[in-house]
Amino acid sequence: MFCLTHGTDPRWAERALENLDAVLVDHAHCELKAATNALSLAARSPGHPAVARALVALAEEEVAHLARVMDELGKRGLSLGPPQPDDYAAALRKLATASSKKRGPEDALVDRLLVGALIEARSCERFRLLADALATRGDTELAAFYEELFASEARHYRAFVELAEGVLGDERAARERLAVIAEAEGHLAATLGHHASIHG
Repeated sequence: MFCLTHGTDPRWAERALENLDAVLVDHAHCELKAATNALSLAARSPGHPAVARALVALAEEEVAHLARVMDELGKRGLSLGPPQPDDYAAALRKLATASSKKRGPEDALVDRLLVGALIEARSCERFRLLADALATRGDTELAAFYEELFASEARHYRAFVELAEGVLGDERAARERLAVIAEAEGHLAATLGHHASIHG
C-alpha cells in the first residue's frame, strides 16, 4: 500500500478485535499525537507559510477524528487514560533526525514530513484491515467509521508527500528520499503486528 515495503501480518486484525477497547483507546492517543505533530511541524515551517497553513488544516481534521473516537470511548464507558509509548513513531522520528542532521534544516523538515507520510500510510493499512474485520464480524457502524478513516489517512499520506516535495522543490528527490525512509520503516514494521494497538 502506497510506499510501504512490508505488509502487516493479517493476524493483527484478529488481535485487534479481541482487544478492541484497548485499540480504541490507543487510536484516540494516535489522533491526539497526529494533531500535535502537525502543529509542531507547522511551527517548524516559518519559511513556508503555505506548508504551515496546510499542516494546521490537517491538525484540525485530526482533532475532529479524535473527538469521534472519544465519542466511541464514551459509548463503551472507556476513559482516555495516559498514553502508552509509541516506539514505532519514536523510532522513525529518531531515524529521520539522525539522518537530516548530516544535511540541513530544510532536509530535517522534509524528513519529518515524509515520516508523517509513512505513519499515515501505516495507519491507513491498519484501518483497512480493521474495517474489513469489523464488517466480517457484523459491526457495520464501526466498520463504516474505519472505512471513512481509511480514506482520510490516504489523503493525509498524499498531503505529507506533496508538502515535502514543495519544501524540497524537487519531486523526484523527495520520492527518492521517501523510498529510503520507507525501507527503514519496512524493517521496523517487520517487528510489529503483535500487539493490539494501531502501530504495535
